[in-house]
Parts: sequence; C-alpha cells; structure tokens
Amino acid sequence: MLVLGIECTAHTFGIGIIDCKKKEILFNKKNQYKDEENGMELRKLSDFHTANFDKILLKAKQFLKTKNLSFKDLELISFSQGPGIGNSLKIGSLVAKTLSQKYNIPLVGINHIKAHLEIGKMLTGFKDPMFLYVSGVNTQIIAKDEYGKYKIYGETEDIGLGNLFDSFARLSNLGFPGGPIIEKLAKESNKNYIELPYSLKGMNITLAGLYTNLQQKLNSNKYNLNDLCYSLQETCFAVVMEVCERAMAYTNKKEMIIVGGVASNKRLTQMAKEMCKIRGSKYDSFKMEYAMDNGAMIAWMGYIEKYNATKDITKFPVSQYINIESNI
Repeated sequence: MLVLGIECTAHTFGIGIIDCKKKEILFNKKNQYKDEENGMELRKLSDFHTANFDKILLKAKQFLKTKNLSFKDLELISFSQGPGIGNSLKIGSLVAKTLSQKYNIPLVGINHIKAHLEIGKMLTGFKDPMFLYVSGVNTQIIAKDEYGKYKIYGETEDIGLGNLFDSFARLSNLGFPGGPIIEKLAKESNKNYIELPYSLKGMNITLAGLYTNLQQKLNSNKYNLNDLCYSLQETCFAVVMEVCERAMAYTNKKEMIIVGGVASNKRLTQMAKEMCKIRGSKYDSFKMEYAMDNGAMIAWMGYIEKYNATKDITKFPVSQYINIESNI
C-alpha cells in the first residue's frame, strides 16, 4: 500500500512516501523555516510554508516518476491534523485535501504525537515501549496502558525541554535552535556542576523556576557559560530520567525509545541507555531524520489508521490542542 504523508505542524513542511506493506520508506524530504535571531515569527512562518510547499511537492512528483508512478498511484494521503501551530496546520491540511480531491484518493487526519511514537516502533521493532517524547513544546513520558491506549505517565507542566533550551540560548545570545549549541558548550565545560532548582510533583516536572534562576546567574556574570550549559543539561536530563524510570517500574515496560527533536542530544541518550541497562531493559534509537518532524512518520501513521480514511475532506478539521490521549 503506497501512502503519502504531509507534516506541517510548526517550522517543517515535509512529505514522506512509504510502501507500507513492505515497511519501506521510499521518499522523505522537507523544508524547514529558520530564523536564528528571532526564532519562529508566525507571520513569517506562514509566508515561508506558502512560498515553499510546492518545492517538496515537486520533488515527490519527480521521485514517483523515477519509479514509473504518479500521484494517481497513491492509495492513501495522510496529514498532521494536530497538535501544532494553527497557520502551519492549515497549510498542510489544504495541500493534503487538494491532492485528495484532485486525484480522488482517500484522506486521513493524523495525531502528530502518535505518529512520532509509531514510526519509532516500526523502525526499532519494539512492541510495547516506554516513550520519552522531547520536542520544543512537549516533554512527555508516554506508553500504552493495559487497555492498549496511549497514556501520559509524566510531563513538564510549564515548558518543554526544547523551548527551555531555545529560551536560554536566546537569553545568552547563542542563536536558534538552542539545543545543539547548548550541547556543544556543555561538552566544552570542565564539568563544574552548578546547582539549579526544579520541582518534581509526583510524575510531573516544573522547570520555569530553573529558567529564572539561570537568568539571574547569567546576569550576575559570576558563572562560566559552558558550566551553565552543562548544568542545565545534567539537571534537566536527570530529572526526566527519574520520571522515566518510575514510569517503567510502574508499568513494567522493558523497552524504551526517545522521539522528538531533542532525541539528537547524545548526553540524553547516554543517560537513557545507562538507566535501561540498570533496569535490565532494552533501549534503541533510529535515524534522527525520522525522530524529528517528517512526512514519513505521518504516512506510516496514516497506514495504521487507514480504517478512518474517507474522500470527504470535511471530516478532518485541524486542531491545535489535541494530545496523545485524544481520539484523533
């Protein structure tokens, strides 16, 4: 079954094509909005997607042509229905619905978060893992419950790790995105750990106070920036791993995967491997191309939810605020 997926929830417009019966990713390309100085300005973001989506669409068309195929040969089109930035979601939805109508192909709207999880399962072969989903907005510990439904077992209550790192990087004039820069500076630290505050409420984490404390330390000019980056990573990753370990003990999960953009951080994955080894559990990873926002994960999730597909394009309104526990 040949499925095309469209991802457009934030700064990325991506298209993926999968031969789902073979579990083979045939095509996965994207354009990504970048503004190192200002981050994501919503009007500029919308203009970027409007001006550039056709470039990825053309690449997909050209790829299919090399296989003696066309859009008419697609059996299903899927797109990110939410959660995400409203204007981005609308652009992705419009492109998907236009293709569906033009080529008379069934359409299905996809929960973006579920797509991150399911592509991880497909690529690792894990059956029932604990997921750490770490992106700009989200930091959540997710797994299926005894009824086979995805459930959030812990999360940050105020700010996701990606946004926290971006905010501190902007505060420190390091540029955007902040995560890779902070990781680089942390490696250059002498591992002089500076204590930072955080709040752990049961299984949920609060990090806003940590950001305020970092801001105060930065303004005092008494601390080395590399040490602050090192301490930021160590504190945040340690508390997240504590929640992951609690959740794995509670659910008796024996597998773990990290998905989302922050999965690229090598210190985070090292901590996860060490925690899983202590617990006698398995940890696995996959190419960052598929861990970050991309069209292939939307195509694969479309295949999983093909029973919801329809040619009635009014059935899938975009939604900015759906979560992993919703019906979408």
